[in-house]
Amino acid sequence: MMGDMTMGSLFDGIGGFPLAAARYGIQTIWASEIEPFPMEVTKRRFPSMAHKGDITKLSGKLLFPVDIICGGSPCQDLSVAGARAGLAGARSGLFMEQIRIIKEMRTAEQERGRTGAGIRPRFMAWENVPGAFSSGSPKGEDFRIVLEEILRIHCGGASVPRSFPYSWHDAGEIEIDSFFSLAWRCLDAQYWGVGQRRKRIYLVADFAGNIAPKFLFDVLEELFPDRPDKPEKGTILI
Repeated sequence: MMGDMTMGSLFDGIGGFPLAAARYGIQTIWASEIEPFPMEVTKRRFPSMAHKGDITKLSGKLLFPVDIICGGSPCQDLSVAGARAGLAGARSGLFMEQIRIIKEMRTAEQERGRTGAGIRPRFMAWENVPGAFSSGSPKGEDFRIVLEEILRIHCGGASVPRSFPYSWHDAGEIEIDSFFSLAWRCLDAQYWGVGQRRKRIYLVADFAGNIAPKFLFDVLEELFPDRPDKPEKGTILI
């Protein structure tokens, strides 16, 4: 299945997501990035990948449809090392552009007559700092908004309950029906071949099935059974 899939990369940087995708036969069709040096890197490494520029100027209806849209939206306003403006900040607030583009592309696909699992993108991947778990007021509100905005791509009127006064689990999933799944997991780079302690949230959404938790939990456990970073998982029932 993965060998036939295509991807679009937002906030592309030096092409981390496209590199990982290429190793599993997934072709990245286009990318959005505005910094000159990272773009020069990816132009050399992925010469067939189209560069679309500023995310705020893109239309999901006009972009070439892909199976996956990924992106690690800017983390500065979510990080515990920053001023913690959260999703209201000019940089981390660009996450909402990622949501907009996915909605626009899926709407355009439906207008073309596609249905069910044929609507693209079927999958979304998002990466960010663990500070997202505690950012916002009340504490953790920004991560709740992230979950809710993704859920609303599938079900417009849905809402995600607050975790406050409790903390978000380092891993979790949302159950709603057999046609949508979302899962997240905090992974530490020191256990994945990188010589430093560097935790990041990885979130996957499947807008037409239950693959998201299977991928982040079952598949990773099967491929890497001895990894020590196995967090406690929480489940949100909608």
